[in-house]
Amino acid sequence: MNALVRDRPITIAILAIGGQGGGVLSDWLIDLAERNGWYVQETSVPGVAQRTGATIYYLEMIPFAGKMPVLAMMPAPGDVDIVIAAELMEAGRAVQRGLVSPDRTTVIASSHRALGILEKTAPGDGVGNAGAVEAIVRRKAKRTIVHDLQRLAEANNSVISASLFGALAASGALPFPRATFEETIRSGGRGAEASLAAFAAGAEAVALGDRPAVEPEPRPRREPRIAGGSAWQRREFDRAVQRIADELPAEIRAIATAGLRHVADFQDAAYGHLYLDRLAGMLTLDRANGGAAKGFALTMETAKYLANAMAYDDVIRVADLKTRPSRFARISGEIGITGDQVVHLTEFMHPRAEEICGTMPAGLGRWIERRPRLVRAIDRAFNKGRHVRTDSVRWFLVLYGLAGLKRFRRRLLRHAVEEAHIATWLATAARLTPLNYDLAVEVIRCRRLIKGYSDTRSRGEAKFDRVLSALPLLEARADGADWLRRLREAALLDEKGVQLDGALKTVATL
Repeated sequence: MNALVRDRPITIAILAIGGQGGGVLSDWLIDLAERNGWYVQETSVPGVAQRTGATIYYLEMIPFAGKMPVLAMMPAPGDVDIVIAAELMEAGRAVQRGLVSPDRTTVIASSHRALGILEKTAPGDGVGNAGAVEAIVRRKAKRTIVHDLQRLAEANNSVISASLFGALAASGALPFPRATFEETIRSGGRGAEASLAAFAAGAEAVALGDRPAVEPEPRPRREPRIAGGSAWQRREFDRAVQRIADELPAEIRAIATAGLRHVADFQDAAYGHLYLDRLAGMLTLDRANGGAAKGFALTMETAKYLANAMAYDDVIRVADLKTRPSRFARISGEIGITGDQVVHLTEFMHPRAEEICGTMPAGLGRWIERRPRLVRAIDRAFNKGRHVRTDSVRWFLVLYGLAGLKRFRRRLLRHAVEEAHIATWLATAARLTPLNYDLAVEVIRCRRLIKGYSDTRSRGEAKFDRVLSALPLLEARADGADWLRRLREAALLDEKGVQLDGALKTVATL
C-alpha cells in the first residue's frame, strides 16, 4: 500500500441508493483523509430516483506534499482501488462498468438485496440471481469482502454507511489507523454512538472471516391470529384455524394457514371461512381423482393462489395499508426518526374511472361504466393524479374513511367482478380435473399472471385469458400440462406479450 500511495492517489468508488447514506460515507472519507494529512477530492453523479440507479461517489486521495495535485473527476475502468457497494447488485453493476479489476480492486459489499424497479415490475419473478452476481464479483476483483452489513447496521439502530465504514477500516485497504476512523464518526456529533456500534459490528464481521461466525437466529414462527376485531371475529378466526387442523391433510396445513391469515386480514373471519369452504370443495375433487398419490397438488396450489385471488388489491386495501399504525412505525424506523423530528409523508395517487366505479355498489358502478362519456369525464378529473399528504389530518381521514368501506366491500362492483373471475377460474380447473389432473393444476397456477391493480392488473388478466384460450387444444393431450406451463412462462417473460404470441402460434400448429 505504501508504494501505491507514493506513486499515485488511492481511488475509491461508492455505489449507494437513496437512504443508504452514501453521501455520509463519502463525507466521512473526506474527513478521514484530511485528519491524516492527505489531500482528497470528491465528485458524485446522482442516480435516477425510485431505485433505477445508484449514485456514484468518487474519491481520490493522496498525501499532501505542498503542491495542489491534479485529480480525476470520475472513475476510469481498471483504475479503481476500492469499490464500496451498499447493496449486492451495485457491486455487480460496478463490474459491468469496468470499475473492478483483478489486479487492483478491493470490493466491499453488503450481501442484502434492495430490489430494483425492473425486478419489482417484471411480469414474473424478476429478482436477479444474487449468488451468480457474487460469484462474478469474486472472480473479477482482487479481493472481495461480502457480509450482510445492512443487518448489522439495523441491529445497532444505525444505517449501512456506518457498518460499511467499519468493514473498510478492518479491510486494511486504507493506510489509516482505526482510531482515526472512529474519531471521524465522533466528530459528527448526533447519532455517533449508534454509528460507532454499527462501525464496530462491520469491522468485527471482516475480522471474523468471509461470513459471520454466527448466523442470525431464524424468525420465530408466527402463530395464526387475527389482529383486532370483535371477540366474535377472533372466535370465528380461531374456529377457522381449527378447521384446517381437522379437515385438511398435513401437507397442506401450513400454506392454508398462511392463506387464511392473509384472507382474514384482507376482509374478516367470515371471508376466511369462505376461503376454507372453497378449499374443501377442491380437496374433495382432488381425493376423488387420485390426488393423494400426487401430494394433493391441486389443493396445495389452490391454497396458495386462491388466497392471493381473494385478497386482491383495490382502493380500499390500499387505503387500509396506508393508514395502519404499523406502516408509520416502519417508515420512522427505516429512516431513523427520533422523538423531536417531524415526518412529512406524500403519496401520489392516480385512480382511474374503473377503480372509482369499483368502490361503488355493484348496480351503480355498472350503470356508470355503461356510459362512456361519464367514464371519460371521471378520468379527465383525475388525469394528473393527486399528491396526498397522509401525515395531514385531512388526507389521513379521507383514506381512513376509504379503508372503512371494507365492511361494505362484498356489495361493491369490484368485489362482484373478482368473485365472478374466481368462480370461472375454479370451475375451469374443476372441470378439467377428471380429464387431465396435471392440466387442472397448471390452470390453477396460471393465476400468478394476475397481480397488482390498474393497468398492471389489466395486462395480467389479458395474458391470463390468452393463455387459457389454448385449453381446447390441450385438454385431450397427454402433454397438455407441459404446453400450458410453457405458455404461462412465455407470458411472464415480457410485458408486451411478444413471447406469448409466438408460443400461442406454436400451440395452434399441434
